[in-house]
Amino acid sequence: MRTAVFISAARSSETMARSPRPRGDPRASSAPAVPAPSQEILEIAFHRASLVNPHGSTKPERDRRRAELKVVRSSATVGRQLRLAARGLRAPELGEFEGLLVDRAFGAGGLSRHLLRLHRAEERIRRAAHDAERALGRAEGPDEIGGVVKSFYGRLASFVREVDPDLLRLREIRRFLKDRPRLDPSEPRLVVAGFPNVGKSSLVARLSSARPKVADYPFTTVAIQLGHADLGFDRLQVVDTPGVLDRRGHENPAEAEAETAVARAADVVLFVLDPSGSSGYPIDEQERLLDRWREEFPHLPIVAVETKADLARRPSGRLQVSAKTGEGFEQLWTELRARFAPREPMPPVEEAIEAPVEEEPQSLSPVRRARSRLK
Repeated sequence: MRTAVFISAARSSETMARSPRPRGDPRASSAPAVPAPSQEILEIAFHRASLVNPHGSTKPERDRRRAELKVVRSSATVGRQLRLAARGLRAPELGEFEGLLVDRAFGAGGLSRHLLRLHRAEERIRRAAHDAERALGRAEGPDEIGGVVKSFYGRLASFVREVDPDLLRLREIRRFLKDRPRLDPSEPRLVVAGFPNVGKSSLVARLSSARPKVADYPFTTVAIQLGHADLGFDRLQVVDTPGVLDRRGHENPAEAEAETAVARAADVVLFVLDPSGSSGYPIDEQERLLDRWREEFPHLPIVAVETKADLARRPSGRLQVSAKTGEGFEQLWTELRARFAPREPMPPVEEAIEAPVEEEPQSLSPVRRARSRLK
């Protein structure tokens, strides 16, 4: 009798968790639907709860203890699964820049709201488990004990199903972040930006360890890419960005991601212009974007360089480089090292080891700390 009651409770709640589509729904006849996150979580929880093996000197004592363990184990398993769904998506595991990218892609504050709803669901489950444990202390007989467990399983399934949309969105956010590099806030960052198809990725491949996709059509790069270069005195993060058109307020997601990198991730911006016309975008439009960024970010060092020097040159006074021939890259490296070099002479090794450590935020690179003092 006792076993039948518990099995019935578990099966009933599992059936509720699956929420099959109604008959006649055209989507029901298509390929098998991916299980909802709640279904996966509840199946794990109910399975683990079914494995409890209580000790007790009498059968009624074992029945009550089995029910208590089912409540405790199922609620603990669901709570653990909800925390796993949120793992790595809160600060400090999620960096400031990555958080900004998520806000731009999924809506400002959306991630925080999804995480908050998971936290509230976990609290409600904890309270329901506490209520069930108290009810079990008063229950008499296997039928009443089984009824308490069945009622708790129903509440548990309901609470988890309510956060299905949040669990699905968190999966999307996790996939989004997986396709993007994590920037190290302790190392300087060079963000390479400009219009589409002006040669940014080819330049990044010359400057760093990155091997971005290079093609003769615009918007080849659809998300930021990361490479590294050795400055001698530090390791430089070189960030390749999608192309940006000068159409403020009408950016596509890739352009918004690039502008976020320029505004919030860069210590120095390397702005790439293509005067050859092979990109398909007039040089005047590229110059307007450069002027706008210089006006919007007055404290941000922006180094403008003209690429594809093997195809076209003009008397602009700017450094001209060619990723194809390597022309101009030695001068470019000299300019970049000067931009990132420490402003004060570095002490001898012995003095650096013995000198007291200044209380500055070590999560920031030297360039970003210096710029923060100017603000």
